[in-house]
Amino acid sequence: MVTKHILLAAVLASTLAGCMATPTERGLAGAVVGAAIADATDENLVAGAALGGLAGAASCGIPGLPACY
Repeated sequence: MVTKHILLAAVLASTLAGCMATPTERGLAGAVVGAAIADATDENLVAGAALGGLAGAASCGIPGLPACY
């Protein structure tokens, strides 16, 4: 059950990250998804949001995703 939620959140996060135009927008989306995954797995919400935010902001340099402005 939890695995389905994590997989769904990962798919949604990757599609949302492609729509965001700035590192800040991607970071905020990553933080929200990271906190949601942490909540679903009974982990620390702050740590999940921080890691998700870092991953979202860093996604600007990933080939195949739209470039950040």
